[in-house]
Amino acid sequence: MEKELLLMMPGPVPIPERVRFAMSRQAINHRSADFGAAYADCVRVLKTCFATKNDLVVISGSGTAGMEAAIANVSRDKKIACLVNGKFGERLYKISQRYGKATEIKSEWGTPLNLEKLKEELENGAEVVTLIHNETSCAIKNPAEEIGRLCKKHDALFLMDGITSIGGDTVEVDKWGVDIAITGSQKCFAAPAGLAMVSVSPKAWERVTKNPPYYLDLAAYKKSASGTPMETPYTPAVPLFLALREACLIVEEEGLPARIARHQKMAKAVQAAAQAWGLTLFPKIDKLHNYSSTVTAIEYPAGVKDDEMRGIVKKMGIIIAGGQDHLKGKIFRIGNMGSVGPLEILATLAITQHALKKCGYAVKGDGVGAAAEVLG
Repeated sequence: MEKELLLMMPGPVPIPERVRFAMSRQAINHRSADFGAAYADCVRVLKTCFATKNDLVVISGSGTAGMEAAIANVSRDKKIACLVNGKFGERLYKISQRYGKATEIKSEWGTPLNLEKLKEELENGAEVVTLIHNETSCAIKNPAEEIGRLCKKHDALFLMDGITSIGGDTVEVDKWGVDIAITGSQKCFAAPAGLAMVSVSPKAWERVTKNPPYYLDLAAYKKSASGTPMETPYTPAVPLFLALREACLIVEEEGLPARIARHQKMAKAVQAAAQAWGLTLFPKIDKLHNYSSTVTAIEYPAGVKDDEMRGIVKKMGIIIAGGQDHLKGKIFRIGNMGSVGPLEILATLAITQHALKKCGYAVKGDGVGAAAEVLG
């Protein structure tokens, strides 16, 4: 029997046993009170995690489906300013190009966003702004609150991808003025991949396109969810909804403030380990940008090969992530989303430290010990 690998990457993440068991029950009618109750539980907890009173729906599809739903429902033929400092910002820009008049406001991956250029685009009539709150490709957290203020000043719609921050870090959709916020099931919620959760503000509803997509029509999801029992407009991935409900109940039991604090502490432990090893954290932060609270990106030292180092870690039973696109071979990434605690963090760091040494790098200090000091 093949052993289970511990996923310490920025999604998917380890799924708690009770969440897995929730999927194993017999099929249920997706037009029943039983399903409606599960959907209602999800929405109740999700609204707390989003910190919103806005409408919230769940779509059977990955986080990218949520991205496309956000763009397609409100941005058709509109001027869209897309903030990009990583792979997923690029993805939102590529989606935006298919529906509206998109302008890319590009920064080097892992560097601060160009907010002065955003101000110019808003002054020139940009009607929609897109942002990745937590850019996992380079582990930088972008200033959503500041961007929300700029959007409000210019009466532009603010679309925010919170796929790797909602449920694991502080997100305040209503306070920040986020008109459409998106997250995914397989990240901080530690549920299986395949569901996108989307909140929509009254201002966004006022500006929906007259020709929305069929399957990703947010108004259709709102209408079905407003009934008794709650429903989806089309056949949902019922086992995934049942798993998400269980994952949401776990969030509720832990308490959102405690869950956020745990994620932040785990990230700081990984950061402390990297610094003790004498390695450089990849993002270049400033007073508005910060290190991610759910994933850490670390630059490789000279002479250490990505496939060799991560291969040693995998052989020991743990998966960590490499860089994407032009960052392949230049960085590695350690995730701490979901139900991850000190045990998983310290095991991952111990094996990573061993792998770095095996690859010929003379670590400067004890990263495992430095992390334990943060966690203790």
